[in-house]
Amino acid sequence: MLPILAGAATSLAFAISVLASARASRAAGAPQTVAGVMVVGALLVAPVALFVTPLPASLDRPLGTVLLAALAGGANVAGLLFTYAAYRAGAVGIVSTIGSTEGAIAAVISVAAGQALAAGSGPALAIVAVGVVLAATGGGGEVEEGVTIGRARSLRAAGLAACAACLFGMSLFTTGHVSSLLPAAWVILPGRLVGIAAVAVPLLATGRLHAPRPVWPFIVLTGIVEVVGFTSFTIGAQSDIAITSVLASMFAPLAAVAAFVLFRERLAPRQVAGIVLVVIGIAILGIVTA
Repeated sequence: MLPILAGAATSLAFAISVLASARASRAAGAPQTVAGVMVVGALLVAPVALFVTPLPASLDRPLGTVLLAALAGGANVAGLLFTYAAYRAGAVGIVSTIGSTEGAIAAVISVAAGQALAAGSGPALAIVAVGVVLAATGGGGEVEEGVTIGRARSLRAAGLAACAACLFGMSLFTTGHVSSLLPAAWVILPGRLVGIAAVAVPLLATGRLHAPRPVWPFIVLTGIVEVVGFTSFTIGAQSDIAITSVLASMFAPLAAVAAFVLFRERLAPRQVAGIVLVVIGIAILGIVTA
């Protein structure tokens, strides 16, 4: 029951994050949004990590483990930069769907690292790949908030989202190695600190760490739900990573439906078919690896 609840909570949190960050990044810019999200996340997680769930005294090589968590966090920060830039160019439903393939990419990385591929994983990965191709290359003519998205912008958004998915996959693979060793807060905190050092500090130094006042509620909301999502995912993954991952990946269709309602987003039938295939492929992958 715990992995189901954790996966559902993760999915809902990430869907909210998609919608809020899309709104924020379009108004303030991708780097500014990432910087704000990292600061909010660090403020939430640091007290918990330092005073509530400190590093276990029995942890072998704690510095190396924390650095590995920071590496995972750094890949996540870079992925967010690509994702938020993609939201500024293309449709939320397509960007979030391509981004949701992070679990499948993590599985491919695991195979490259020497892990045996579970029976049935190959066809599932193929279905995901076909779905991504349909969603990414069927663009041009999408409508969002009454504005038509041209093919060049659509393809650019898909390319940025694909780069983000690869980075998220690397982050997920690395996080899998540390989530069983560190408390959830320590899995999350290093990445937030990396984001502050790599994004927020340079923006502050150059006088570009600013955003319109109406955008800040969306940035704060994104920072909160990102922490909630990663925390619930870490808790669920410690019990059953397959079930948690499958349910967590359902944030993409949730975000696509919400974008249809809130942003008046309209996609081509070929793109909708691609989204459906990605969801089916990810679901099958989770089942066969359970």
